[in-house]
Formats: sequence, C-alpha cells, structure tokens
Amino acid sequence: MDQQLSALARAHGVATWYENADRHRVTVADDVVRAVLTEMGVDESTPPPPKVKVVREGPDTPPLGYHRLDDGHELIVTPRRLPPVAPAWGWMLQLYALRSPASWGIGDYADLRDFTNASGAGVVLVNPVQAITPTLPVQRSPYSPSSRRFANPIYLRITETDEFARADAATKDAVLALAPPHADLIDYDAAWTAKLRALELLWPGTPQDMPDDLRDFATFCALAERRGSDWRKWPSYLRDPAHPAVATARDEVLADRIAFHAWLQRLCEQQLTAARQATTAKIVHDLPVGVDPAGADAWALQDVLASDVTVGAPPDAFSQQGQDWNLPPFRPDKLAEQGYRPFRDVIRSVLRHADGIRVDHIAGLFRLWWIPPGHPASEGTYVYYDADAMLGILALEAHLAGAMVVGEDLGTVPDEVTDAMHDRGVLSSSVLYFERDAGEPGEPLLPPKRWPADAMASISTHDLPTTSGFLRGENVRVRAELGLVGDPDAEYARAETAKEEMLAALDAHGLLPDDPSEEDLVVALHRLLATAASRLLLTSPQDALGEPRQPNLPGTVDEYPNWRIPLPLEVDALLADPTLRAAVAALRDARPDGVSPN
Repeated sequence: MDQQLSALARAHGVATWYENADRHRVTVADDVVRAVLTEMGVDESTPPPPKVKVVREGPDTPPLGYHRLDDGHELIVTPRRLPPVAPAWGWMLQLYALRSPASWGIGDYADLRDFTNASGAGVVLVNPVQAITPTLPVQRSPYSPSSRRFANPIYLRITETDEFARADAATKDAVLALAPPHADLIDYDAAWTAKLRALELLWPGTPQDMPDDLRDFATFCALAERRGSDWRKWPSYLRDPAHPAVATARDEVLADRIAFHAWLQRLCEQQLTAARQATTAKIVHDLPVGVDPAGADAWALQDVLASDVTVGAPPDAFSQQGQDWNLPPFRPDKLAEQGYRPFRDVIRSVLRHADGIRVDHIAGLFRLWWIPPGHPASEGTYVYYDADAMLGILALEAHLAGAMVVGEDLGTVPDEVTDAMHDRGVLSSSVLYFERDAGEPGEPLLPPKRWPADAMASISTHDLPTTSGFLRGENVRVRAELGLVGDPDAEYARAETAKEEMLAALDAHGLLPDDPSEEDLVVALHRLLATAASRLLLTSPQDALGEPRQPNLPGTVDEYPNWRIPLPLEVDALLADPTLRAAVAALRDARPDGVSPN
C-alpha cells in the first residue's frame, strides 16, 4: 500500500489489514481504504481527530464525572471498575411475544410489569424497546430502531394511561372497540394502527415544553407521517434538521402533531417507570448496535454519523460473503469532537428506566466493520474507536445510574475485548452451545463450572435454536426448506453430532434421565446450566417451555417470521406451566437470594 495512504489510515483508525476468523492476515484493498477515509471526510490535509481526555479515577483525578478544564478541553473521569454484580437467576424476555387478555395483539409495558413481578426472578433482560418510525409498515426488528434515544409506543398499554381513566364512557367504548385480537403471528401493523387511533382519541391536545432532542425526534415523526418513512427521500430542504423550512414546519404546520408524538414519549416513560417500580427484580434493557439509516437518529445526528456507510461483519465460515447489517456507524472523530455526547445520550436513554444495560456486539466499542457505499459486505475494513474512552464512558454512565453492564461478546471476538470488559467490571456472555475447551483436542464442550464467573450465562440466544429446536434439529430443517443450506445432509449430521455431544455432557454430569422425553431433556439442560460458575443464569420462556421456533433466524427477512412468534400461553398460564417450572427450579435453587456458587 502507498505509504502516505497507509499513514493517513493509521492516523484515523482505519485498518489496512485484519485477521480473519481463521487467523489469517487479509490485506484491505487501497480503494476500500480510500472510500472509508472519504466517508470520514479525511484527506491528506486533515489532522488526526482530537482526543478527549478520558482517565480512570485515581489519587490525582477530580471526582467521577465530566469536567471542563481551564483550557476549554473536557476531562472525563471514569470508574476503575464497576462493583460486582449480585448473583441471580432470571429471564431473557422478548416483550412483543408476551400475551395477556388486556394486551392488544402484542406484548406491552404492562405485560412486562406483570411478568417481572410474578416470575420471582432476580433479573429480567428485555429485548430493545427503542422507538419506531410511526408509519406503515412498522419495522419489526428491535435491533434496527428509528432512534436509540427514545422508546417504542407500540408497547403502550392504552387502557392504563391517565387519559383513558379520565375519558368519558363513549370514548372508552370507542377505544376498546379498536383492540385487535391476538393471532398466530404478531401483526405489528395492525397493533400500531389500532393503538395510534386509540391514542389520537385520547390525546388531550395540550402542548408542553420539551427538550431539544425530544423536539427533534417528534419533528421527525410528524414529518415522516406526511413525507414518508425514509428522510433520504424527502425534499432536500427537509433533509437538514437545521434548515429554516424544518423550523417553519415545526412551529406552524406540524406543531400539534409534534406535541402529540412528544406526549407518546411521556406515556412510554411513565409505563416503563411503573414496570420498574413494581418489582424487586433488576430490569436490564438491550442496546442495539445502531439505528435504521432511514430513521429519526440518522436524520437528527447526521453530523456524527457516517450516513452512507453501513456496518456488518467480514466473511467467515458461516457468512462467506460477509454480513451487512444496514446500520450507519458513529464517526470516531466526530464523537471525540463532541466529547462523546451522542454516545452518552444513548446510554443514558436506556438507563433512564433500567437497572442495567446489555450492549449488543460490544466489540463495536473497539472497532466496527465499515462497508463503504457501492461495495459488498466483503469489501469493507475495520475502523477503530477509542475503546478506553467508549468503555470508560459506558462504565461511568452505569456508575451514575447504579446499573450493571453486560456485553454481548459472542462469536469471533478478540480476547482483548473480553479482558477489557472484565477489567472494568462488565459481564461477558456465555452460551451453552458455544463454550468450548480450547486447550483440549477437538475443543470439547467446556463444563459450565469452568465458565467465567463475571458473565451472564444462558443455554441459547434469540438468534440461536431454542432447547427444543436444538434437540429436534429444527434450525436445520427450516433453513433447508428455505434453501439456505448448501448440503442439508451434512448439516443434519452436524446437528445430530452436536446433540449427541450435549447428551454426553448431561450424562457426564449425572443429569441424563433414562429413556428421556423431550421435556425431560429441556429440564436437564437447565440443570446443566445451573452448574455454571457465572454470576447470572438466564433462560428464556421459549427455552423453558420447549418452544421449537427461535425468535429470529439470521440471514432471513420475510422468509421466516422473525420477531413475530408469540408465546403459546398467556402470562399467568406461562408461569404455571409444569415444564417451565421444573426448568427454572434448578436455576432458582442455584441462585437463591443472590447466593453465588462455591
């Protein structure tokens, strides 16, 4: 590579080579490096990005927090380490999948309250509940929100708003008549259409003062309703939030609608706060990697996002062409220029109504795979962030909120990422299917008692087969039927080998029943998880019930009902199910009242 280009890339954190999943060095093409630098606004005359001074607390530092120095620069003092997380068992909850007589075709914030309060768990991890763009079709994936700074009003319990309680009988009847039924698959469009109409009937029509960020978000929502869900297709004068035409629309044409969307956010805050206050369990909210490039944050934060870039993953054995997640990344130089305020705002918005935060793809605080416009996912490169600053600020915001932090570090993640997390008191993630003993020939399953203590442990995740799905080979069957498997016979054989290996692990732990049923094996897998050394032991209702369908099938969009599969039982019946109760009994016994393993 040209030495000048190489030096420029190095100065701005753009990788000119990387190590792939097979630990082979891969050189990045010059044109890809140039394209990424161009998206960062970099040329030969561009100075390196400024570094905000981020330090760990010590004898010579000011108190924890954000400080303005005499020279105008900012000093951020972060915790040396977060306090230990109390041992607990709990749930990984897909909120949309909950069902109750009062919810409208989709789980809601009141279902979260009722489930958390009744479950007896110490921790409940909830799928991302960040904001949608309020148009049809509704974005179903919780990992591609319109904004990571605001909440999703599709989860509102309409009948528990103050406005419904104060409404006259005719209005209440009109609202109740809108309620859609629960169906075999969740219909997001039907749920949002019904709730939006009900909220419009209840809207008191009283504008209130709002902070600038909420005003911008509500302005986007109002514009999207008139101009369409993708701001990149709006007239040029509306694509810039600072354009006078946007101010005119906000103050004159759309004022009432902006106030309405701001009111929806206040309702979300009230119901999320009520859910948290109703339980002694720790509610942990999930933070996605990024946002929808057509959505509210991508419009409002253009000054800190590389809007034409998407992030993903390089080629590996499972995705030979790489992965494009269609999420625009933060620019590291712009984050530093702004003292990491956009990142701080995102963390604060999640922790405002949570006892903890799970950071999806936490390696993204260290580096992200940038895919420049016009290139396939395989033709990207890593862009590095100031990991000490990012991880330190994450820890500081958690400290200020009294919250725990969990990082999702599954898959091909450098050891230094997990080491840095543990050094800060951030929990890593351990999954039964993945934990292997790299020091032994063939890398057999690692006994759970040897898993990391500073971890959140589970059998599966929303992107992997459930317990029953694993035992049946359901994942292979579905992918084969969809034509996503090149050699189905080989995949079935691999799945059967994995199952036999897991049964052998159960047997080695004395947990394999004689002539077991599928329900027996579901319970046995939870008993195996209960032997883990990890502080947190979590399962999902899908895993504990023996639901064969996994919530999300990576590599599909509409071919599989991703994020649309409801739980088969309503909340009360769910928690009374005998298989579920037997499965979680082992976890409860292993973590009674926060007692850690020996």
